[in-house]
Amino acid sequence: MHLLDIAEVIGTVAFAFSGFLVAGSAGLDLLGIFIAAFLTALGGGVIRDIIADKAFFAFTNNIAALLVIGVVVVGVFLKLHRYTKIEKNRFFLLADTLGLVAFAVSGAVTGCEAGFNFFGVVLLALVTATGGGVLRDILINRVPFILTHEFYGTVTLVVGVAIYLLDRFSMLGFWQITLIFAGGVLLRLVAHRYGWHLPVLHRKEGA
Repeated sequence: MHLLDIAEVIGTVAFAFSGFLVAGSAGLDLLGIFIAAFLTALGGGVIRDIIADKAFFAFTNNIAALLVIGVVVVGVFLKLHRYTKIEKNRFFLLADTLGLVAFAVSGAVTGCEAGFNFFGVVLLALVTATGGGVLRDILINRVPFILTHEFYGTVTLVVGVAIYLLDRFSMLGFWQITLIFAGGVLLRLVAHRYGWHLPVLHRKEGA
């Protein structure tokens, strides 16, 4: 299996689950949960493929839709949609982290294969990893995670930079990508554990 396919499968399953939990905590009905799971799992990849001018993985590979449907069915059967306060839920944190880093890897590698420059590769990593979540959050009228949560978007930028540099020096391979993936997951979890975040600019009332 190609590295991109592996990243796609991991990201799709993980983000479908995180989208499912977000939709469930927001009180959406079954159709709403399906839509939120699909948007979260496949939205970023569709945006990536549009930018990279390639066939949509979500529309050309049946496994993508089947994975999302399977995750939602299992989640409903186990009644996981009843979870609330998902920001403190360990299942959500792990799923969201795995999906975030897997799709950052997928986006960055796709950018490298398309011959994008540094900015293009890093931007594609960011868009692929966060695009689906942003669409989901807009749908359910909440502020996107990328704008408020710790090193959420920053992790994707770090992954994109690392993959671009290794590709430039012809050192990008399976084990290197595996280490980048593990490092990205660790960085996200550590940032969450210790509350690391970029500076927040507070605006005083009446200013």
